[in-house]
Amino acid sequence: MSIPADLLYTKTHEWARRDAQEVIVGITSHAQEELRDVVFVELPKLGKTVRQGEPVAVIESVKAAFDIYAPVSGTVTRCNEGVTKSPQLVNQDCYGAGWLFALSPSAPEEWANLLSAEDYSKQVTTPRGK
Repeated sequence: MSIPADLLYTKTHEWARRDAQEVIVGITSHAQEELRDVVFVELPKLGKTVRQGEPVAVIESVKAAFDIYAPVSGTVTRCNEGVTKSPQLVNQDCYGAGWLFALSPSAPEEWANLLSAEDYSKQVTTPRGK
């Protein structure tokens, strides 16, 4: 399972990559492995304002549908239409071509609420109940 060190993570298995003006969002390798075969992706509307922890998108697999949550508050600036046309990109390249949407962050202090790669790794490798 891949957990790139240059990203930050949520407890709900989203990753966030911050650049100068945006936060790019996708789901982690762990999440896409749990989902297995992604068959549909519903992305947010451009300009939508979201709050940290709020459902923003939906991914459906052959097993079930799952909400994708905003890692930080902000406004949706871009969506990856490639994953709506080819949902399998989420499984094939979740940290690259399978990204979901980008936000213009409105509360930079929320960045501190996200997990480092090390902390996220501990979360997904620690047996439940411990």
